Amino acid sequence: MALDHISVAVQDLGKAGQFYDTVFGILDMTRLADRPGTIGYGKKFPEFWINARPDMAQVPADTGVHIALRARSEELVLECYQAALDNGGSDAGAPAARQAVLGPYFGAFFKDPDGNKVEIVTFPKPE
Repeated sequence: MALDHISVAVQDLGKAGQFYDTVFGILDMTRLADRPGTIGYGKKFPEFWINARPDMAQVPADTGVHIALRARSEELVLECYQAALDNGGSDAGAPAARQAVLGPYFGAFFKDPDGNKVEIVTFPKPE
């Protein structure tokens, strides 16, 4: 099995689109699909979708759900995190070295303007 795509709901598609254009551009993910009510981002095909839900309630603070995306370097993790904060996102875990079940990684967590939690990660290259 391979994951094909993921979708998150946003209240204001225009605002969310500007946010993700900036943050995902750092990861070389671009807006590949732009239709009324939905925008798809990816490198070769839309892997991450934002869907307009203007009447939705704010995402609860602690749903336990987050989406993790890989970056090629710690510098890109830092750049994505800062871009998120500079464009209406909020901190959900500052950039730092962390320990995962399968080993160490460097990551940062932020919430988009609607409260969706996103993590940007990179894994050290084997020595």
